[in-house]
Amino acid sequence: MSEHELTQAELFDVFSNARRRRTVQYLKRRGGSCDLAPLVEQVAAWENDTDPDDVTRTQRRRVYISLYQTHLPMLEDHGIVDWDPDGHHIDLLPNEEVFEPYLDRQLGGDRAWHRAYLTVTALGAAAFAAAWLTLGSASVTPLAVVALCAVVLAIAVVQYVSRQPGLELPFGIASR
Repeated sequence: MSEHELTQAELFDVFSNARRRRTVQYLKRRGGSCDLAPLVEQVAAWENDTDPDDVTRTQRRRVYISLYQTHLPMLEDHGIVDWDPDGHHIDLLPNEEVFEPYLDRQLGGDRAWHRAYLTVTALGAAAFAAAWLTLGSASVTPLAVVALCAVVLAIAVVQYVSRQPGLELPFGIASR
């Protein structure tokens, strides 16, 4: 474990990897201490946009190996965690205010963008309906607004559907 103050370059290097950021974030949520197994489950779930109960053995093993061999030793070498590889226990060391700016703010709580797009589309359609009723007939401008809203809705639907794990998409496009 290093006893020196971490430079900004070292912090950027350490937290340039999402698994290390997620590890520290998980430790913070768990009060600064946890065992390796629940950490692996949660990191694998975050990476695969799924519930921890739905993580496959392969996904879990991939995360376990990289945490055990690479990421936890690096976090320990930089004085961020105390890692016991034999006991599989991790403790966050009390210098978290130093690296707080480098962590993901909304980890695990991603905003439901499809709802925001749907709301914008509904508001646009309502505005179109109000404009159409006010004018008495459809003009070019309200039709353009509706077309724009329809495009936004279509993009939101495609984006939402494409992010569903294990979904078979046409033309050989793989989903996350």
